[in-house]
Amino acid sequence: MARTAARTRDTAKGPLRKPAAQGGQVQSLDRAISILERLAEADGMNLTDLSQSVGLAPSTTHRLLTTLQQRRFADFDEEYGVWVVGVGAFNVGNAFLRSRKIVSLGRPVMRRLMEDVGETINLAVEDKGELVYVTQFESHAPMRAFFRPGRRAPMHSSAVGKAMLAEMKEEELRDFLHKKGMQRFTDHTIVDPAVLRQQLQQIRQRGWGLDDEEHTIGMRCVAATIHNEHSEVIAGISISGPSVRVTETRLGELGAKVVQAAEQITEQIGGIVPRASGGALA
Repeated sequence: MARTAARTRDTAKGPLRKPAAQGGQVQSLDRAISILERLAEADGMNLTDLSQSVGLAPSTTHRLLTTLQQRRFADFDEEYGVWVVGVGAFNVGNAFLRSRKIVSLGRPVMRRLMEDVGETINLAVEDKGELVYVTQFESHAPMRAFFRPGRRAPMHSSAVGKAMLAEMKEEELRDFLHKKGMQRFTDHTIVDPAVLRQQLQQIRQRGWGLDDEEHTIGMRCVAATIHNEHSEVIAGISISGPSVRVTETRLGELGAKVVQAAEQITEQIGGIVPRASGGALA
């Protein structure tokens, strides 16, 4: 069962944070947010695992959960015996996406791109040095990529992440790599900063990023960035699919299409596409 596996992996991380309030924090609010974060990461947890995960007594955890349940921020899945994030949390989180207009205005572009190329289309934003996938149009093919909304991914091994990194200044990039590191996921993962910088230069020249089985064997992605009214990167769009279909001979074609889609979304939200020689990233 997917939820069981998620709980096992999540509990192994250890306590999320010390529950004590610091620096003017409201302790009960901090604890409740910690619970919501863990439920979101694990896709549901039982009371025992959840209380151990956040470092709270089961009675305290249950009291906070019932309060969250009353406000529809948490719910209890009786079939699996686990607590899950409630619809109230979704509604609040969705307000962020509405405020940026990216999802509502971007989805029609994503749908057309999916129908055109026949592969899964993802939209992601950056948060605390990681990607967060916010919406997706799945391919109709039996074998396809799937990224659950809310899933987080490292930037150095993803097409969207590398496209974003390519627009960082050197000092920002150096600080980012120092803080986040470069974890290896497959034999194709780039873990040498010098090699990554060479690839980022290629991304600047051609305008799109590539994940060549760097996070998951057998999957390739191409991506381009979406910009706000100041030409700043605020999101990215990617085409993801099995490497048997997203072949090396298709990369140029798919790269051009994802750049075009990113520019369309940028214009839809009132952003400005940065211009450089040959249409490459600034």
